[in-house]
Amino acid sequence: MRIIAGTAKGHTIKAPKGHATRPTQDRVRESMFNILSNYGLFNATVLDFFSGTGALALEALSRGARSAVCVDVATAKLIKENAVHCHLEDRVEVWSHPLMLAVKRLQGRNFDYIFADPPYEKGFVQQTLDAVIATDLLKNDGMLVIERHEKEEPVLPKGWQIVREQRFGYTRVTYIRRDELERS
Repeated sequence: MRIIAGTAKGHTIKAPKGHATRPTQDRVRESMFNILSNYGLFNATVLDFFSGTGALALEALSRGARSAVCVDVATAKLIKENAVHCHLEDRVEVWSHPLMLAVKRLQGRNFDYIFADPPYEKGFVQQTLDAVIATDLLKNDGMLVIERHEKEEPVLPKGWQIVREQRFGYTRVTYIRRDELERS
């Protein structure tokens, strides 16, 4: 795995051994960031739940995001190592917390982009979506990007919409925003 573009382009990213973490493939990440470049990453604030290797947040930072918070209960040390290797450690906070504790600690903060790549088919897709909306973690014009298994369909509350979806085998990348009227 490597950073695809920006100031850390070409830097390799370590992944944990075993199958407990499922890092986002380079081609999936590249496709995601091609889409997000249309919305603008410069000076953006990023939150990365179930961060794993930290690749999504580090890619965003490399492409001009101002700051990122990475949350992963199992891989915080690895994320810090990857951030140092990419020379991005001064712009990233790494938290070793379960989802709901992190959400509680993040209340009052807002992010331009929130990434979530939870373990597949464990209920975390809906739990993450509900927590982000309930605590208003996403800025009005922000984007929630969830990587999920095709069988995990998120249920969106009124005022939210899926603006795009990508397919990579059984993996779906779902881009969620507030409805246009809700953003004004």
